[in-house]
Amino acid sequence: MAILRFHLSRKCKYFASLGIVFLISGCFSPKPPAAENSAATGGGEVTADEATPRETLNKTTQNVLKLDEALASGGERDSGKVSSTNPLMQTADVYRTQVAKLGGMAVQQAIQIRNAQSIQDPKPLTHAQFMADIIKPGQPDGIQLPMLPYYQEYAWDEAAQELVAINFPARIEAREKQR
Repeated sequence: MAILRFHLSRKCKYFASLGIVFLISGCFSPKPPAAENSAATGGGEVTADEATPRETLNKTTQNVLKLDEALASGGERDSGKVSSTNPLMQTADVYRTQVAKLGGMAVQQAIQIRNAQSIQDPKPLTHAQFMADIIKPGQPDGIQLPMLPYYQEYAWDEAAQELVAINFPARIEAREKQR
C-alpha cells in the first residue's frame, strides 16, 4: 500500500497558519459584563438587546411602531438608498433596502385589497386599525414582514398611509461601544 504524502507549498503553509491565527484570535475576544452593557448605552436610552445584532435571514416580524413615536425616540426615516461605497457592504445595503421595500409592497397590496372589499368609502388607517386590519398580529392570515437589522424598525406613517423603515443611530453607537 502506498503512503500518500501531501506537500504544501510555502505560500499555502503561510496562508493556512495565518487563517488559523485569525480564527483563534476572533474566538477569544473579551465581552463586557452585563452591568457595563447597560452603562455603555447612554443612560438607559438603548438597551443591550436593542444594540445586539439579530438574525434577519428567513426571519419575520409583526412589530410596527407609530411613526411619530419612533421619530420622537431618536429614529430617522430611512432614505431607501444604498449609501455604502465598500463593495462588501454594498450587498448588505442592497439587501436591507430591498427587504424594507418588499415589506412596504406587501402592506400596500393588503391595503388595496381591503379598500376594494370596502363598500363604503375607504377611510385612512390609524396605527391601531392598521395593526388590526392589515398586520393582524398572531393571526394566520396576518402579514409577516421581513426582519430588518437591529438598528432599524418598521413604522406606520398615518399621513402618507405607508409603511416606512426607521433607522436608530443610537443603537449603532451603543453597538460600537459594546465591541
